[in-house]
Amino acid sequence: MPDARTARRRFVAVSFLFWLPAGLVMAPMVLLFTERGLSLTAIAGAFAAHSLTAAALELPTGGLSDVIGRRAVLAGAGLLNVCALTLMGLGTTPWVIILGTALMGAGRALSSGPAEAWYVDTVHAASGPDADLRTGLAHGSAASSGAIALGVLLGGALPWLLGLGPDPGARLRALTSDLVLPLSVPVLLGVVIDIVFIVHVLTALTEPPRPAVTLRGVLRGVPGAVASGVGLGAGDALIRRILMTAGAAGTALAALELLTPGRAAALTGTAETGAVLFAGLAAAGFACSALGSRLAPLVARLAGDAERAVLASLGASVAGLLALGATVSATGAPALTTAVVGYGLVYLGLGAAGPTENDLLHRRVDTSGRATALSVQSLAQQLVGAAAGLAIGALPAGPLPWLFGAVVLLAGALLWSRHTAPAPQAAPAPGCDRG
Repeated sequence: MPDARTARRRFVAVSFLFWLPAGLVMAPMVLLFTERGLSLTAIAGAFAAHSLTAAALELPTGGLSDVIGRRAVLAGAGLLNVCALTLMGLGTTPWVIILGTALMGAGRALSSGPAEAWYVDTVHAASGPDADLRTGLAHGSAASSGAIALGVLLGGALPWLLGLGPDPGARLRALTSDLVLPLSVPVLLGVVIDIVFIVHVLTALTEPPRPAVTLRGVLRGVPGAVASGVGLGAGDALIRRILMTAGAAGTALAALELLTPGRAAALTGTAETGAVLFAGLAAAGFACSALGSRLAPLVARLAGDAERAVLASLGASVAGLLALGATVSATGAPALTTAVVGYGLVYLGLGAAGPTENDLLHRRVDTSGRATALSVQSLAQQLVGAAAGLAIGALPAGPLPWLFGAVVLLAGALLWSRHTAPAPQAAPAPGCDRG
């Protein structure tokens, strides 16, 4: 098994390689689907297929990782993403593209937790249960956010660059009979990176030998791990607090994702230029999240303990949402500057809170349920964020939707204003039959 420093480097590399293709796809995806002839309804269906598949498989795949191992599940996630991006980049019919987005949702569910669980398990094996986790978790989170930011910029720039000069994009279309469009290039580049990701996972994420697992063992073990994950917060106030905070963070992110594109379009005057501005803002937001993650250990030291650090970090995000709400109908350079700073603050605070929350979570669960716990946390963020998105969309335009997001996130932050009892002895998840 690698030592703690080597494990951190490998975890950072895995985090970066997994999220870079997601960033590459983010900017051109809607435009690519539109050029393939999909209606807005069909595009919405494709997005729904991704979200519903990811949500449905979140807990079972977390349990699968706890039963059969981290490396196999992560490699499976990479393989699903290779298939998904190939279908999305080359597909010309709605059903092929929707299948691609559903497979990408399955890959997202498989990837939720195994890499971080591998890192924590490896550090504990190398340095003991009291080893520092926050620094490595912060670096991994920063790598993920930085990869998305870089991917968004590359994904937006590559199709534009292919249209310059002698127009290599037109020649690409002609050579492939319109199978490969300039907008397909970032998606297909993501396929190449996902292949590199699979190779890295299989060669770098070494695990101790596990007993042979039979199909019967998997079928028995995964439901047990899932049931353990669902009941995580029942007997532990700190875990309940972490899960509730994940839902509050999902609400804040839903507000940003739903409301920022419209503000960008209103600011620039057209939807097209607004989309360009939003891509730049999204990249800047993920860069702020990466910076916040790297600052998480420093924030914890300055705050004096982990719980006060989470409170301070989420408080910064609340201030950012309030700044966005206060400037929603204002004009002029000061209002624009305040809004941009507020946008960055939301991501900065959420980025700083995440590694510290996860450090606390890993000290409350053991290796037999670690990936499942991370899946429960991710599912809480997704489900509450989706419900909050519906509520935000129903509110009248103006500061009220931003205020709603700020109030929910403030409630999540205030959960950390009181200290919890010391961690109880971690109880193992239900055992699985390997015979």
